[in-house]
Amino acid sequence: MNAPDASGSQDLAILHYGDGDFTVVRPGRFVLCAVSGLRIPLAALRYWSAEFQEAYAGPGEALARWRERNP
Repeated sequence: MNAPDASGSQDLAILHYGDGDFTVVRPGRFVLCAVSGLRIPLAALRYWSAEFQEAYAGPGEALARWRERNP
C-alpha cells in the first residue's frame, strides 16, 4: 500500500495553456501559481501565459511576471 502524498501533488493538474483557453493534460484539482506558488483551483484559473506555459493566481502576479521579463 502506498502512503498518501503529504503535498497533495496527486491533485495537481497539468495543463497546456492556449491563447484563450487551456487543455487538461493530466486531471487534477489545482495548478500552482508560477510567481507565488499558491494553489489555484481550476475553476478559479483566469490568468496564464500561453507563451511561457505558466499559471498566475491573479492580475498582480501576472503583472509581476510581465515586469520581470520586460525590464
